[in-house]
Amino acid sequence: MTHSLLSVQLYTVREAIAEDLATTIARIAQIGFTQVEPYNFADLPGLGEALERSGLSAPTGHAHYLGESETEQREVFAAAQQLGIGRAIDPYVESARWQTAYDIDETAAQLNAAAIIADEFGVSVGYHNHAHELESSIEGTTALEYLAAQLDPVVGLEVDTYWAVVGGQDPVALLKRLGDRVVAIHVKDGPGTSDTKAQVAVGAGSLPIRAIIEAAPHALRIVELDDSNGDRFKAVADSYAFLTNENLA
Repeated sequence: MTHSLLSVQLYTVREAIAEDLATTIARIAQIGFTQVEPYNFADLPGLGEALERSGLSAPTGHAHYLGESETEQREVFAAAQQLGIGRAIDPYVESARWQTAYDIDETAAQLNAAAIIADEFGVSVGYHNHAHELESSIEGTTALEYLAAQLDPVVGLEVDTYWAVVGGQDPVALLKRLGDRVVAIHVKDGPGTSDTKAQVAVGAGSLPIRAIIEAAPHALRIVELDDSNGDRFKAVADSYAFLTNENLA
């Protein structure tokens, strides 16, 4: 059975990828995933071959391009095109740039401009949050929601629901407020604290996973652990089992 809305962020198993990319990708496929989300995809030699060999696709991928030159952005989007990545997501803008409307307007302008360049390669763009975009308030709303209001419709948001909790937000309410702007979500579990070692397999923590998924029913659901005290490969497999057995995939 193919679960078309289920993926996994490869950063979860980054140490294994650094040692043996092809074998790690094959292990992900053996768990049952048909889609993955690569990190730094423009700088992972052999990624395309490994994906093809394992029968995996990468509808989304992380890469830093905001604030980079147009030449560097074109290189990122060309790599995305070559890998079949439909949406290149910038995963981080530092906390200092989420404290004023002026700075967030600049980030929005950069995303909108990047979208125009990416479109030349048949690629879309997006942004992925951490906690600080939700801890900051701009004009009566979270900085992330302020950003969303400044973005062109073609720019999507990948909401990390775990970091939303760390940032003091109810992830279900946040997803509902953002609506169709959300194209993907990071599905993670644990106690909802900044201690990444405390993260666990999806379904084994305290986050309301079913309600989160139901709040963004059409978004790609990407399993991720930033870290863990346990075996992250096992956590990925357990997450897959939970999401598929619960008919959430």
